[in-house]
Amino acid sequence: MELKLKDKHILVTGGTGGIGRAIVELLVLEGAKVSIHFHKNTAKAQELQNKHISGKVVLLKGDLKIESEVKDVFSKATNHFGRIDGLVANAGIWAPTSKLTTELDLEQWKNTLDVNLTGVFLCVKEFFKNLIQYPDSNASLVLIGSTAGLFGEAGYSDYSATKAALQYGLTNTWKNEIVNFASLGRVNTVAPGWVLTEMAEKSLEDKEALKKILQTIPLKKIAKPEDVARTVVYLLSDHAAGHISGNTLLVHGGMEGRVLFDKDDISI
Repeated sequence: MELKLKDKHILVTGGTGGIGRAIVELLVLEGAKVSIHFHKNTAKAQELQNKHISGKVVLLKGDLKIESEVKDVFSKATNHFGRIDGLVANAGIWAPTSKLTTELDLEQWKNTLDVNLTGVFLCVKEFFKNLIQYPDSNASLVLIGSTAGLFGEAGYSDYSATKAALQYGLTNTWKNEIVNFASLGRVNTVAPGWVLTEMAEKSLEDKEALKKILQTIPLKKIAKPEDVARTVVYLLSDHAAGHISGNTLLVHGGMEGRVLFDKDDISI
């Protein structure tokens, strides 16, 4: 299917990580102009830019918890490629260790909300302001949620709270707001389940834990970053997904919040 993303300007936050990088790679393949936000991993960012020397990508460093840095990211992106036609709010964090709510300290709670929720709010605010500054009928915002926002995730109440907020309250609010700035603007969320990324790598190394995960997934497999990226890029397309707004698309292999198979049914 023709997506007609050639020369569209898309800003991807957290664009050097597993899912973010896969989104960037696919957008470049589709001929889009891509502003790649990153925060700390300069080496990965430089590697990505060196791979794409066609002038179709630009790197933008910033801490999305800080409003002035978010403003700077969007200003530099606009100066480089012009109007931002689409935003993928992909940047997010997941604590390296599980903590029940009784053990979760306020500092971690606030930090997770600052990155996963406030950071997204600041980016969406600048994106909407960009649409006002550069009027056009089309625009697309894709948020990255999680099955943790659907089923919850014991030991990760901070993470699941942020993802639930994005894929329910904010998706439904922002899809009603974006049309004030772009009459055909759309807002959707992509909510992955388990994905083979560095963020999930440690959890998936444990064979017993992996079996427990696969017992809840009809397809009995873990997604690759490309599986998520294809869904995101589809939603960015005004041509292919022009009448889809206010939805959360689950990329989770049919995962349920319950066990579907015995351990003996899982081979890894």
